[in-house]
Amino acid sequence: MNRELLMLVDAISREKSVERDVVLGAVESALAQATKKLYSGEVDIRVALDRDSGNYETFRRWLVVPDDAGLQNPDAEELLMDARERVPDVEVGEYIEEGIESVPIGRIGAMAAKQVILQKIRDAEREMLLNDFMSRGEKILTGTVKRMDKGDLIVESGRVEGRLRRSEMIPKENLRSGDRVRAMIMEVDLTLRGAPIILSRSAPEFMIELFRHEVPEIEQGLLEIKSCARDPGSRAKIAVLSHDRRVDPIGTCVGVRGTRVNAVTNELAGERVDIVLWSEDPAQFVIGALAPANVSSIMVDEEKHAMDVVVDEENLAIAIGRGGQNVRLASDLTGWKINIMDAAESAQKQANETNMARHLFMEKLDVDQEIADTLIEEGFNTLEEVAYVPLQEMLEIESFDEDTVNELRARAKDALLTMEIAREDSVESVSQDLRDLEGVTPELIAKLAGGGVHTRDDLADLGLDELIELTGQTEDDAKALIMKAREHWFAGQA
Repeated sequence: MNRELLMLVDAISREKSVERDVVLGAVESALAQATKKLYSGEVDIRVALDRDSGNYETFRRWLVVPDDAGLQNPDAEELLMDARERVPDVEVGEYIEEGIESVPIGRIGAMAAKQVILQKIRDAEREMLLNDFMSRGEKILTGTVKRMDKGDLIVESGRVEGRLRRSEMIPKENLRSGDRVRAMIMEVDLTLRGAPIILSRSAPEFMIELFRHEVPEIEQGLLEIKSCARDPGSRAKIAVLSHDRRVDPIGTCVGVRGTRVNAVTNELAGERVDIVLWSEDPAQFVIGALAPANVSSIMVDEEKHAMDVVVDEENLAIAIGRGGQNVRLASDLTGWKINIMDAAESAQKQANETNMARHLFMEKLDVDQEIADTLIEEGFNTLEEVAYVPLQEMLEIESFDEDTVNELRARAKDALLTMEIAREDSVESVSQDLRDLEGVTPELIAKLAGGGVHTRDDLADLGLDELIELTGQTEDDAKALIMKAREHWFAGQA
């Protein structure tokens, strides 16, 4: 029977073009599984098969674990102190083994072993095919829709399969069995049965890769796509940069009579593409990203990583776009939060900010409105600016002499110190249940405390807009934090 086993191994190895050791390893695994069935617990069995004679030995083994860890699986683990009574020099992480009677293969056993072996071979073949496919370095899979699987599409390319999930398809795109399809390879998960290649047609990376195929200058390094934002199947924006002054980045991506951009659009179910010139200047980049709207003025808030963009009434609807699409894509493309407003809204916001700064200076610096307005007119809006800008800059203000400047700076520093002490006291009053809440950082605690939020329930009571204004978080992050804070309200109701 042992000789027959080796003949079977050699035959499978030749037939499947798999190394003999891989098949022998599968045999050992099959024998180990058959032996495990003789025991009631979760035992660990190892089978050692002689590669030449076909004879094999069977061992039961226990993993050595630290004494203070306890036994998670007593059938396959042993504490270090007990293990050393049997093997004095054994260490944690090693195995101790005990020879046991080997299970004879027999005819039924041989058939069962063969099934396990063939499954192992199929897994090995699958892994080899995937490794061969991935070694080509391809980022786009081109194949045929083979079937539907729980709403997902299984795409076959040669002998490998990919899974295109419904969430990664282009909305309203109707793909059927037999259709040719291209999709971006997002990841390969060998633990997935069936189709281990995860695909996407809605990811921004897919559009970037399509342009790379259509525009040789990108592959040559003359052009670079810096970022991409998509509303799949509807509209997208890409930001391009030329590394050669002789190459027009936008015209090159569009192609003669629009051939290049049209090829991408046709692949993506008619998705329109705005090609934007990337700029190192964030404001200029945002202005370009909002095209075709014309921008009247723009104000940058570095601290909040946001921009107030002013447009006239004629351009307001264009800048925002249908359902906010244009401004949303521009924000995703540039990475900046963009607030679109008309001239009247901008003037009102500036007036509010001026009033807040005036009130701050009059209260904290103990000055009259005239001095507060002078500071604002000279570009000072915060106490930090008054306290720490270079002395010479403040001395250049005509209505201020040196004594006035020094007094203002001293008062600003004292006010900041007092505010910092008050802030620390406020932070110390924050409850432990709020500090322990997942996603709450020390920086966030300080902002919450400054807004009078000291307990988990205080946070849970906040509205979404209130939390965003208080912390400057994105809408998604703020929503997640509020829901986390409210979890204990609903505990036990399920």
